[in-house]
Amino acid sequence: MDDVLIRDAVCADAESIFHLNTVSMGYDYPAHKTRRALEQLLASGKDKILVAEQNSAVVGYLHLNDYDLLYSDHMKNIMGIAVDPDCRRMGIGRKLLEAGESWAREQGATGIRLVSGEKRTGAHKFYQALGYVSSKRQLNFKKSF
Repeated sequence: MDDVLIRDAVCADAESIFHLNTVSMGYDYPAHKTRRALEQLLASGKDKILVAEQNSAVVGYLHLNDYDLLYSDHMKNIMGIAVDPDCRRMGIGRKLLEAGESWAREQGATGIRLVSGEKRTGAHKFYQALGYVSSKRQLNFKKSF
């Protein structure tokens, strides 16, 4: 774990993030759209994307953004976290979350929230081991245009 560098993402990380989205999370989202989204998010000023680099390869990432509501103090929201399946259980996810939590504190956030798919029970155990608490169950509704 000592040889893992956590750094801010750059546009050149798009292909690696595309790969992680595919192999780690099972998302079938095109590489060119991933690149465009990464460019927009990096320029937004509201998003923080960190990558974990090991031996010059991106093996994980964490995406956070603002979570502001009319009924809660300012928090950060984890939009995605992924670690290459070949690199799991090596402390990379923990390092990403610790770096994200540190950044959130620096930004004045009172906490971090995340949503995790119902079937990702291994991820749930990981989050709980790091002090995250499940506060409610929700249904996720979408409407495509």
